[in-house]
Amino acid sequence: MTTSFAELGLNEQILAGVEALGFSTPTPVQAGAIPEVLAGHDVIASAQTGTGKTAAFGLPTLQVIADAEGKGPHALVVTPTRELAAQIDKVVSVVCEHTDQRAIIVMGGTKFDKQIKQLEAGCDLLVATPGRLLDLMEHNHVSLAGVQTLVLDEADRMLDMGFWPSVRRIMHALPAKHQTLLFSATIPPSIKSTIDALLTDPVTVEIARVGETADTVEEHLCPVAQAQKPELLRALLQTGGAAGGKPERVLVFCRTKHRVDDVCKMLKNAQVKVDVMHADRPQQAREKALEKFRAGKIQVLVATDVMSRGIDVSGIDAVVNFDVPMDPEDYVHRIGRTGRAGATGHAYTFVAPDEISPLREIEYFTKKLVPIWDLKGFTYDAGRIIPQEGRSTKKPTRTMFAGSRSRGRSIGGGRYGRHY
Repeated sequence: MTTSFAELGLNEQILAGVEALGFSTPTPVQAGAIPEVLAGHDVIASAQTGTGKTAAFGLPTLQVIADAEGKGPHALVVTPTRELAAQIDKVVSVVCEHTDQRAIIVMGGTKFDKQIKQLEAGCDLLVATPGRLLDLMEHNHVSLAGVQTLVLDEADRMLDMGFWPSVRRIMHALPAKHQTLLFSATIPPSIKSTIDALLTDPVTVEIARVGETADTVEEHLCPVAQAQKPELLRALLQTGGAAGGKPERVLVFCRTKHRVDDVCKMLKNAQVKVDVMHADRPQQAREKALEKFRAGKIQVLVATDVMSRGIDVSGIDAVVNFDVPMDPEDYVHRIGRTGRAGATGHAYTFVAPDEISPLREIEYFTKKLVPIWDLKGFTYDAGRIIPQEGRSTKKPTRTMFAGSRSRGRSIGGGRYGRHY
């Protein structure tokens, strides 16, 4: 069993960066992936959130390109969100201080001029979101001709239909021969054909099977009428739920930007310190909200799935799925924001009668039931539906439930029938 980063083949400069980051013992995904990246293999790595995937690709990539010549970039990391890009840049920049390398970040929501000047000066490793990178490429501000290693972070999202057209354009600009690394918490079968076309004899490092959730997260299913969700959330914040005691940091996920804003307004009216994160907010506002959350200046951050992937905020006591996510993979990423670095976290999923169908898709995907949990002392409306205990986690060949998945426009309204 690997007990130190030195055993993985990292050089002295990289190890100095590891020490500066405060890392001591490699996580399983780091121990599995780093030697394979150093050996020049294409790699597919899946591991639960909070297990150090950024270092698993960042450390060996910087070593692989250490002797590269020219303006660069010599390595490219593409990631779906600005927050993820900033997190990756933060890690690799610390290591670059010890390797005499240069990493820069390009992403939307920030000024072009500064990024253009940085690119003109050259870099070893470039961290980018797809949209901004394509804009810079189209105006000839960056060339990918010297890229030796490509990393697709959150690979399941980067290779789905939403991002794939952009990723394909980026890959066409790369040299024919390059190393490709795919990292994510989930690598679903649906993208297997795309992966087969991109990688050459890849090594698979599978720390978590598809759909597996972190064992440090205690999951709770909260059946509730749609109109009672705001009331249940307020009560949960006051009591601390299953953990007891008022939680200091709670991350609440809603499906849409409008729902996020509505929930934030409701909590502010209840005198809760809260802020929001979604795609319509300016980048500066998003960064400020995230920093306040990290610093404990706000108790609650309400967000869309822009926050569900890769955001490293320590000490999140609980995640609340105010809306059941429609994509089961988003459920895994959402609840992975708590229970990080070995700490115990709690995840609460509010399920209204019209959300049984996406709930069942989650349970089929994770291959386990989310345990039903009621908040002690809370009076639930008779209109809620409690899923049967012992329900199957094997997806049937025929649809069990029929009906609409539509949502109300307000956080406490809407007319919901028993569709099943």
